[in-house]
Amino acid sequence: MSNQGNYGYAVARVRAMERRFLDAPVLQRLLDAEDAVSVMKVLGETSYASTITANAGEANFDKILESELRSTYGEFVSFVPDKALVDIMLLPYDFHNVKVLLKSSFSVKSGGKKRWDLLTSLGAYPSEELITHIELEEYNYLPFGLKELVPQCISVWEQSGDVLEVERILDGRMYAEMLEESGRLALPGLTAWVRTRIDGENIRTLVRLKRFGYDGQGTLRFLHEGGTIPVSDLAALANEPFESTVRALQYSEYGKFLSQIEFSGEFSELIMQLEKALDEHYLEKLSLFRYSPAAPENITWYLWAKELEVKNVRMILVSKGGKSDNEQLRGLLRHVSE
Repeated sequence: MSNQGNYGYAVARVRAMERRFLDAPVLQRLLDAEDAVSVMKVLGETSYASTITANAGEANFDKILESELRSTYGEFVSFVPDKALVDIMLLPYDFHNVKVLLKSSFSVKSGGKKRWDLLTSLGAYPSEELITHIELEEYNYLPFGLKELVPQCISVWEQSGDVLEVERILDGRMYAEMLEESGRLALPGLTAWVRTRIDGENIRTLVRLKRFGYDGQGTLRFLHEGGTIPVSDLAALANEPFESTVRALQYSEYGKFLSQIEFSGEFSELIMQLEKALDEHYLEKLSLFRYSPAAPENITWYLWAKELEVKNVRMILVSKGGKSDNEQLRGLLRHVSE
């Protein structure tokens, strides 16, 4: 159980670290940069300088941004009283690595190649150990309840070749683990945030599946338990128009921002608007704790804000590889501080 009285120093340190975030003028300079090289030069004048220097010669900007996040998480582990509060933010990366390893295994069995290059170093559990346990079928050593789940996923693939079902099983376990861990930490605010994340993912999944004509039963299969909105209620909206979905969710905490999304345009635009709105809603949910100088949820707030900042930088770098509309891109940036 986390003792909030122990978090006074950690929260004070987080407040000081907030000066490192890229503000609106810096992001404008990044948007105005001619190419990716120019973007990296601007970043070299910011808090990203040490990461860029440490990765001198690295041409893959994704690796540089991954290094920036890894450095941030590593720093937090050094002063946060309970490391589990940081690890819960890293769980999606751990499950990403499990997916990569299983898909690579399936690919090899089908005559393809391994794709270990898609692994990330950001997980709380060392990827090298995941590789060893899965490659050698040492499933009993796997964390996060995966010792039963990985064999199940392999069996599903061998019987049906359904990779989407494998991903659904793993995602469901990931959210369950996040809920269990937040419960062990005894932080109601963190638990509420995880439940909001589950709701958000379910809403995003619903919108995507509506686009492809899934009915209620087909949609229900892909929704995850643990959120505040019953999955049966969401699945019942599968055959309804987007406008009806918004009206049905007006009672929830998502009603306000859903009503501001334009559902009549291109589907790709709709998804980008929705994903931005969800990302910012998750941050706003945690912002409620910023009035408390000792609330552990401030740790989660900073780490999520950092994730969004890195996402902004990645979008800008990707845009420099082709024709980009700076105004459109600016509208997609998350949580830009003044």
